[in-house]
Amino acid sequence: EKKKEKKKEKRVVLKVRLIMPKKAVDGKKKKKGTVDEGVKTKKKATAAEKKKQSKKVKKVEPVEESSEEEEELLEQQPSNLFESDEEEEEAEDNMDVLDWARGGEDDSDEEELEIEKESRRLEQQKAEEEEEAEAEMRDKIADETERSGVQFNQELKDLGEIRQRMEATIEVLGSFRELREEGKSRTDYLYQLKTDVRSYFGYSGWLASKILHLFDPAEALKFLDANETPRPVTIRVNTLKAKRREVAQALIRRGVNLDLIKWSPVGLQVFESTVPIGATPEYLAGQYMLQGASSYLPVMALGAKENERVLDMCAAPGGKTTYIAADMKNTGFLVANDSKKERTKALSANLSRLGVRNAIVTNYDGRKIVTAMKATFDRVLLDAPCTGLGVISRDPTVKVSRTYDDERQCAHMQKELLLAAIDSLSVKGGKAKVVVYSTCSIAVEENEAVVDYALKKRHVKLVDTGLSFGTPGYVKYRSKRFHPSINLTRRYFPHQHNLDGFYVAKLVKLAPGAKLDKRREGEGDGERAKKKRKIEKEESDDEEDEDYENGEEEDEEDYEEDGEEDEGDNEEDGKEEEEKEEGEEEE
Repeated sequence: EKKKEKKKEKRVVLKVRLIMPKKAVDGKKKKKGTVDEGVKTKKKATAAEKKKQSKKVKKVEPVEESSEEEEELLEQQPSNLFESDEEEEEAEDNMDVLDWARGGEDDSDEEELEIEKESRRLEQQKAEEEEEAEAEMRDKIADETERSGVQFNQELKDLGEIRQRMEATIEVLGSFRELREEGKSRTDYLYQLKTDVRSYFGYSGWLASKILHLFDPAEALKFLDANETPRPVTIRVNTLKAKRREVAQALIRRGVNLDLIKWSPVGLQVFESTVPIGATPEYLAGQYMLQGASSYLPVMALGAKENERVLDMCAAPGGKTTYIAADMKNTGFLVANDSKKERTKALSANLSRLGVRNAIVTNYDGRKIVTAMKATFDRVLLDAPCTGLGVISRDPTVKVSRTYDDERQCAHMQKELLLAAIDSLSVKGGKAKVVVYSTCSIAVEENEAVVDYALKKRHVKLVDTGLSFGTPGYVKYRSKRFHPSINLTRRYFPHQHNLDGFYVAKLVKLAPGAKLDKRREGEGDGERAKKKRKIEKEESDDEEDEDYENGEEEDEEDYEEDGEEDEGDNEEDGKEEEEKEEGEEEE
């Protein structure tokens, strides 16, 4: 009955609300924020408080009697203000919400408690699932870490086995006759060594074969190991602005541990530094330059003098150019050329920072620079573009990025550049005109073969480089034979000299033009020139035949020695060895 009465009262209030102003129903206007505070209070109520409230006896507030005006208005309105029962029920629900917001009684306390219990249960379940997921993730990470550690240890173990096998193979090749296994030829051991080198050091097959052809097996392993360690940091003192002792003392005061390079009058080797060596005040003032020690060598061989005309054909970024300017003491005329325009910016910046005033920067193709400059230079430095097989410690990508085609293209360009450099030299003045050719490659095709080509095409000769150390150039390499004077050139290797792989050759120009040019000033001169060329050709052919015969005799001796070592091998092994050698040569 109480519920029915309450429901009836709500209907009356709702009907009054619909036809009367809010003040007439509520009497007084509530303050702002009352509903919000009631909602907040309701949300903050705990479950225990709600249980206590549900146990309390519900008080039924007496409904105020409606005034005469309200009754008259109700009588004037139709008995049913709603079109359907659903609308009436919806209005009642809205009134319930309104009463709850005003702090009135709530009949759904028990239902809300059940919902809250369910919500708490779901939240707790979610938290447990998250904890389980985190624990599972931690276990998974631990398993993967352990698995990767096992895999890493396995890889280390495999590399250790490969290293031991390489050393054992090299030992067998060093004493092949005593230590070889029965039925295995030298080619089999070399093939196994090449495979292990590729697996252990990560070289391509072409480059691994080239290194094993260039060195004996034991020295090849030393060379490969040296390429895995970086070269020392070196700086070159700019004698245009400072002396080596002054720069060394200033850097030592700044916490730099360094020492003098004995074979260079301007070099310093840095062992340790507490400051950035390329950002000190001395560096910014142009007193020194960060420069690899191997790049000192071609400038030292060039030996530029004061008041000379010098050309640096491939000058960027300017390390060698500024060294030449210091040797010239900012006198004479120095041309710093580079074929790539974007590199000339760094070249100009270094020339300016180091105080070079006798140089100009040009952007010509070195192969065509003769047409622009003509033959006017006393000395030319050609540090030719190359495959970079000597700087693997600085650029490990060379191990797999260089191919036979790269080497062939570089060698072709180097030959053209060297001929252009020789043609750029003047023949006037009576002084010796010098070209220094250098590369940062160890390939014979880019070094001795290029210089030998120039000796055949131009009137030049090789002279001593003037360098106090270095390995002589190769006069023989596999089936190739070069001019005997090639041994005056110098090679540098990381495992022997602790420098980047480098090659330096010094040539002197004897006469202008190319060899075997036809010069006819008259018929008689032409006939005499033809006879002279014929005689020279016959003599050169005889010399080549002698060199070839000597090479064949040496090859036969080597073959006989190998035959003595390989006694006991059957004919089938010999055939297999020849087939493998032919396959390697074709590759």
